[in-house]
Amino acid sequence: MPRSGVEARRRLGQAALELYRERGFDQTTTAEIAARAGVNERTFFRHFPDKREVLFDGEADLHLALIQEVADAPDGLQPLGILLCAFRKAGRILEDNRPFSEPRLAVIAATPTLRERDLAKAAALTEALAEALRQRHVPDRLAGLAAQTGWATFHHAAQAWIDDPSQSLDTHLLQAFDDLYALCATVPPEQARPES
Repeated sequence: MPRSGVEARRRLGQAALELYRERGFDQTTTAEIAARAGVNERTFFRHFPDKREVLFDGEADLHLALIQEVADAPDGLQPLGILLCAFRKAGRILEDNRPFSEPRLAVIAATPTLRERDLAKAAALTEALAEALRQRHVPDRLAGLAAQTGWATFHHAAQAWIDDPSQSLDTHLLQAFDDLYALCATVPPEQARPES
């Protein structure tokens, strides 16, 4: 039986992930997760409000880290540069948690209710990033566009890192943002508009 709350939470997360991969998310109960972790079901609910949230443990830490890093980014950067700086620093959380991140993404991809929850959390994080940019005096419409574009680029880099672990997340992030800048430089906006 785990003694500390941190250890119990870690074991619950690991047990849930194992069971979701073995049986599927919908077929797994909180009682089964608790039993596999060596705790009772009450302990499960002290740590997580429901069985979905086990897979999103750590999201709050990532959220807070990203917002703080946006606030702390050096002055003089453009909005996407601010976000890249924040993603590079906060990405260490994902790198430290890779053994959980990789199978977690597979379980989410295979489960519609988890994909929906993932999208809702991504939308909330994107809005928080936009607000953090606004706090740095980035105009509203640019803050929203930068946050959505930046988060999509971060997500693209994270998936590339899962697919190709031979390079660090940081390397994938730098490549994804280089690709984004290259896409933006390809066609000037006035040339892309259809003629009236």
